[in-house]
Amino acid sequence: MTALTPPLGHRLRWTFADGLTLVGRELGRLRQNPGELVAALIFPVIMVVLFGYVFGSAIQVPGGGDYREYLMPGLFSMVTFSAVMAVMTRMATDASRGVMDRFRSMPMARLAVPFGQTGADSLVGLLMLAIMVGAGLLVGWQPHHGLIPTAQAFLLMIVLRYALSWVGVYVGLAVKNEQVADAMVPLFLPFTMLSNAFVPTGGMPGWLRFLADWNPVSALTAATRELFGNPGVTSGDVAWPLAHPVTVVLLWSAALLLVFVPLSLRAYKRRGR
Repeated sequence: MTALTPPLGHRLRWTFADGLTLVGRELGRLRQNPGELVAALIFPVIMVVLFGYVFGSAIQVPGGGDYREYLMPGLFSMVTFSAVMAVMTRMATDASRGVMDRFRSMPMARLAVPFGQTGADSLVGLLMLAIMVGAGLLVGWQPHHGLIPTAQAFLLMIVLRYALSWVGVYVGLAVKNEQVADAMVPLFLPFTMLSNAFVPTGGMPGWLRFLADWNPVSALTAATRELFGNPGVTSGDVAWPLAHPVTVVLLWSAALLLVFVPLSLRAYKRRGR
């Protein structure tokens, strides 16, 4: 039995190589459906214009400052959390249309599919962040603390997005079909809105403020504001996640990976039985 089982290193390399192949497959699918890619890239620009100019004039930035500079870290966080919805929809679509069954019939590592989906989403997420950075620079946003803190802020977004993509893998495998997944997409919007991304949490009722302060969206937004040097950095008597936002984002990322990677791989294996 031992002789028939490839060494762990070989299995990992096999999974990684097949995962890269599936990353290419996902990116190729986007090229074949340019409307989906265009919509994903236009969305950040619409958010910048809508919130920056339509709502921005009515919102007071805590401590003063330009609202669009206060807003951009929140929009970066919103784009980061879109990983859950994007991966969930793609996984549910592939599962309901029999694509995963075809993958299982091919001589490839079985676990390459979820790794390929999450890897492809990370690349798409980088492109979306790049588009949003360009839109932010055009409306007056800029980082103020230099290259290293700026790079750290974007690295936090990438790490958390990758962790969130595994949540999308698990939910996409758990739902019955792509129609259910599509119906669930609007449910994630309140999760991103219930945070400090667009307005300060200080004016919220106590119970709502508690939920917003402990929302990982708020932690990522606070961390990037701090690293970029943008207005709205929290100080004084604030909830622990907002007082230590970088640490909290790393803890959230590690916790999501520890929980949802095993759950996703187990759900993928069970789906094939």
